[in-house]
Amino acid sequence: MMKIQELADKMGLTIHTIRFYEKEGLLDDRHVRRESNNYRNYSEEAIERLKLIKKFQSIGCSLAELKEVLQDHDSNAHTNLQIIDWIRGKKKEIESKKEEYDQMLDTLNKMLKYRTLLMNDPQKAQEMLMTWHASSSD
Repeated sequence: MMKIQELADKMGLTIHTIRFYEKEGLLDDRHVRRESNNYRNYSEEAIERLKLIKKFQSIGCSLAELKEVLQDHDSNAHTNLQIIDWIRGKKKEIESKKEEYDQMLDTLNKMLKYRTLLMNDPQKAQEMLMTWHASSSD
């Protein structure tokens, strides 16, 4: 058993974050126990749980998704095929976001190029703007 500061240090998290996870029900009585003096005491299982939370956050899971995933994990609710389907769905979601970000970066790069040209070669900047508007009106 360990105190919250020790757990936070071990996991590279803040005390605030651990308390938040506890409040949201991501940690339960397997992971944390209250002593008679009301101090929290965390089990070794809490470390494994926080590693799991970090792993799912690293793939872009929202808090709602995290709760669902952990409930399913705890109750062993899904077959391997269902989990594979979920992973594939998550991959598609991330790939779609990546395409959006690539488009944003492309637009920002064009804006940057235009603004740089505007300082060095206003005529060329104007030409770029014309071709950019022509291609975006398709």
